[in-house]
Amino acid sequence: MSMRVRRVYDPPEPGDGVRVLVDRLWPRGLSKDAARVDEWPKALTPSTELRRWYHAGEGAYEEFAERYEAELGAPEASEPLDHMRELARAGDVTLLTASKTPERSHATVLARLLKG
Repeated sequence: MSMRVRRVYDPPEPGDGVRVLVDRLWPRGLSKDAARVDEWPKALTPSTELRRWYHAGEGAYEEFAERYEAELGAPEASEPLDHMRELARAGDVTLLTASKTPERSHATVLARLLKG
């Protein structure tokens, strides 16, 4: 089992396994055929308020990560998180994001939580 984070704009690779879009909004300029997304669990994406706060540059990544992890602790995230863990146990999973810096995005926070 491996879990990795990639940009959704990068071409799919054979080792991607299940491709999961973890952004709340569909990526601009990308067709659904080109993205080859297998799942899109919107319940695991940061809230609109948190996303706007972070992108406005009002807080540090570390604080964003803490707030996002707190959101993932909400009851409505429990079932989608369990499903993602099942996918990860079964094989490779690639978390996809449109973020230009995926290593400092919510996708990395989610991957760390799922691995952990």
